[in-house]
Amino acid sequence: MEEKKKRHNSSLTPLARTLRKNMTKEECHLWYDFLRDYPVRFLRQKVIDNYIVDFYCSSANLVIEIDGSQHHSPFGLKKDGVRTKRIEKYGLTVLRVTNGEINDHFKETCLYIDYLVKQRMNEEEKEE
Repeated sequence: MEEKKKRHNSSLTPLARTLRKNMTKEECHLWYDFLRDYPVRFLRQKVIDNYIVDFYCSSANLVIEIDGSQHHSPFGLKKDGVRTKRIEKYGLTVLRVTNGEINDHFKETCLYIDYLVKQRMNEEEKEE
């Protein structure tokens, strides 16, 4: 069963603010060169449940996570799997993008995000 209301752990808000001020190179690139001026609003370092997601679009129920090398270890993959399942319980889609995709295929990554946002928004309209 899908939970609609996103719990907010307010104790994470100060950390989210700090992370916003100290984004990784790849997060900065995606934010300043694409998402900041995207016609559908995205938020950076949004608290959802007990997690801080990299980017969140409420209109498309979409979370974008940018994964560095630590996410590719067996422990990182398992931890990310648990995190993704928990976030998806709120009816959100989680898109995981690697640093390499941001650095080496930025235009294609942005086109895919645009496609996914439009697709998710169309699905939301059909459900209403």
